[in-house]
Amino acid sequence: MAVAADLDRATDSKWDWVAEQTRAYLASGGAEGHESNGVFTLILVTTGRRTGQPRRTCLIYGTSGDDFVVVASKGGADEDPEWYKNLLAEPSVGVQVGPRRFTARARVASDAERETLWPLMAGIFPLYDEYAQKTERVIPIVLLTPQD
Repeated sequence: MAVAADLDRATDSKWDWVAEQTRAYLASGGAEGHESNGVFTLILVTTGRRTGQPRRTCLIYGTSGDDFVVVASKGGADEDPEWYKNLLAEPSVGVQVGPRRFTARARVASDAERETLWPLMAGIFPLYDEYAQKTERVIPIVLLTPQD
């Protein structure tokens, strides 16, 4: 079960540029890496479904009410990203948004929610529409609801 306290001890993404962004974000207390050209990112910590160890990655986000919204796009790959598979197995996650840290409950958006959230997220990051055209899978949208 990942919680906010896991942000500092989690293993970084295997993608070097994501790992570098995540470390800079954390080292600056969220001042560096949170916003770039109007696009905002958060750090998500999940529990590895096979290892039980905390894993972290940086993701673009939007908001819907009190929830933070992320897209499991993996650049339009045919398989879901590892962080998404992890939160399906254990929906308790740690999150950092700017300087704010909290534990959240992750859930996949319903089809009805997705109809509203996809245009929101594609408006924030237009490449999501291109990613959706590259794959046969329906790219999941995840809602992160703060628990503390």
